[in-house]
Amino acid sequence: MKKLLFPLAIVVLLIIAVYFIVPLNTANREPPIYNPADLNPALVDGSLHELNLGHRVMDFSLINQDGDTITQADYEGTIYVTDFFFTRCPSICPAMSNNMAQLQEIFKEEDKLKLLSLSVTPEYDSVAVLKKYALKYRADISKWNITTGNKEHIYTLARKSYFAVVDEGDGGLQDFIHTPNFILVDTLKQIRGIYDGTKKKEITRLVEDINSLLKNVKD
Repeated sequence: MKKLLFPLAIVVLLIIAVYFIVPLNTANREPPIYNPADLNPALVDGSLHELNLGHRVMDFSLINQDGDTITQADYEGTIYVTDFFFTRCPSICPAMSNNMAQLQEIFKEEDKLKLLSLSVTPEYDSVAVLKKYALKYRADISKWNITTGNKEHIYTLARKSYFAVVDEGDGGLQDFIHTPNFILVDTLKQIRGIYDGTKKKEITRLVEDINSLLKNVKD
């Protein structure tokens, strides 16, 4: 009987390891670094399809809800989440903005996490319009910049920097993008994940990835 019990105990210990130790180690892993070659080719500008190392999101210059100029320097040393929206959007944008507000609340005490929203209809979304929108979603200016700016610049960022959209275009008058994607960027300006900003399960995954990255952020 004792000879039978010993291997049985080994099996039980292995089961415990599989169900408890392995998930714990997985939870502690950081999300991968994504380069253009790692992503759905439909999301990536054709000129960048073969880039498999060293992608960094490009510098930007935008105007926020207080009329201040916001650049990459304002996000230096922080992890941040980016999305592309417009204030008149009746479909996915309210859900996205509600989820951005949720992220703001979850990480309200964490100064190493910020949010960045870019309007895809900057010709309509003036500072005054953005201010009203920011108040609606209780955006904290120290945490969440809701921005407008040059349309061509914003669309270049969406297509060649954050890889937020599938469709191609030139950023001109007739060009328009509409995407639910949230993009997670680390302190080195590397993309660490793309998430559907309208889905609760995706937001849960995003929160987990943010927490994982925050563990290794240095003051």
